[in-house]
Amino acid sequence: MKSLYYRVLFITIATVAVSSLLGFLASNLYYHTKLKAFNDEKLIRIAGETRNFASEHPDLADSYLQSAAELGYEIYLTDGSGIDRFYGNEFREHDLLPENVRLVLGGDVYHGVASFPNKPFVTGFFENSLSNTVGIPLQLDGKSYALFLRPDTMLQFGELRIFFALVGGLTVVFSLLFFLISTRYLVKPITKLSEATKKIAQGHYNLTLPKNRRDEIGQLGVHFTMMGKELERVEQARRQFVADVSHEIQSPLTSIHGFAQTLSNPELSAEERIRYAAVIAEESGHLSRLGRQLLTLSSLEQSVDGMNIASFRLKPHIRQVVQVLEWQLAEKKLALGLSVPDDLVIKADEDLLSQVWMNLLANAVKYTPDEGTIRVSAKLTGGQIEVAISDTGQGIPDVELPFLFDRFYRADHSRERSTGGSGLGLSIVQKIVHMHGGQIELASKQGQGTTVTVKLPQL
Repeated sequence: MKSLYYRVLFITIATVAVSSLLGFLASNLYYHTKLKAFNDEKLIRIAGETRNFASEHPDLADSYLQSAAELGYEIYLTDGSGIDRFYGNEFREHDLLPENVRLVLGGDVYHGVASFPNKPFVTGFFENSLSNTVGIPLQLDGKSYALFLRPDTMLQFGELRIFFALVGGLTVVFSLLFFLISTRYLVKPITKLSEATKKIAQGHYNLTLPKNRRDEIGQLGVHFTMMGKELERVEQARRQFVADVSHEIQSPLTSIHGFAQTLSNPELSAEERIRYAAVIAEESGHLSRLGRQLLTLSSLEQSVDGMNIASFRLKPHIRQVVQVLEWQLAEKKLALGLSVPDDLVIKADEDLLSQVWMNLLANAVKYTPDEGTIRVSAKLTGGQIEVAISDTGQGIPDVELPFLFDRFYRADHSRERSTGGSGLGLSIVQKIVHMHGGQIELASKQGQGTTVTVKLPQL
């Protein structure tokens, strides 16, 4: 029973069986509560007409009762003293109590159909027993008889019952056959999805699944294909990340190793030793910064739930970051404008948010020419706090914009590590912003500058 195909088939058969049982119980309950009394009253009326004719024509009573039986009724006639006559097919159960016979002989009416006990798995309409009849008194040739009557369901509905039995049975058989075929149609794409998961587990992400179906399985196939492409992209990004890290580490290590060997030459002048030592210090500093940033990214991936969220005023928070960069601003004679409302309060992790402003402002300072301008503004819009950092730098080409938040990506390829950057800053910024449930947008035009907008919810 491990196959989904057989599971679905078994569930269908069980559903048909349980539904049939519940349908039978509901129909039987309806007969007992609604139809039984109506059927009893109808049979009393038919028995009365039979009695009237037999009483008026006593010489034809026997043949008349036999004819009535042949038309679809079972009849029992008794005088209570040993004269018992049966017309029609035999009753299955002779369970009529003597007191019920005496009741009818005494002139009362016996409502055996209406008083038939409610049994969940016994349908009173088809119960062929003497107790499940109606009884009325009958006078023939001055003698009292009790006439008991019920419909002969085998005679009245014999062929019809066979017909409906065949219809029901063949309906179930053909339904199961067609369901066997249709189930394969349903299970086949799921089997393909199962095979696709095995391929993904083996590292094969280029999947070809049917996309022409418009149902849920078709949508699942489309989403599965999208997932495969996304996993392929993530895997490629992972490999590229490893390659980039290896490159970023290997380059300064090669430089350090080469210059360290050069320093071991006793014929070097003091000036050359100082220059080579400075290069070693610069490259080791780059390795140190790279290590710190990689550790920062790793800790951010694992500490989403460990943020220290608190409320604080935004203006002094940003001003504190600006003061750290004050000597760089002064060195390049950059003008910085700060337009942040004094009463604007934000709820966030203050230390993490400081890294956001520090990275963005450091980039603005780095890529803005001397005597340029940097502007920092903030406002509250629609429940979000928007902080925009604009500069009058060289700008970024449009083709570079979609990749700026990728790890180790540098828009300025010519400068590489000469600026001290590792290409991880904006990745860290994006991660921190997303951890706070915010968004970051970047707009730039070459020759006009760049604007980075950070949107954070006012929690």
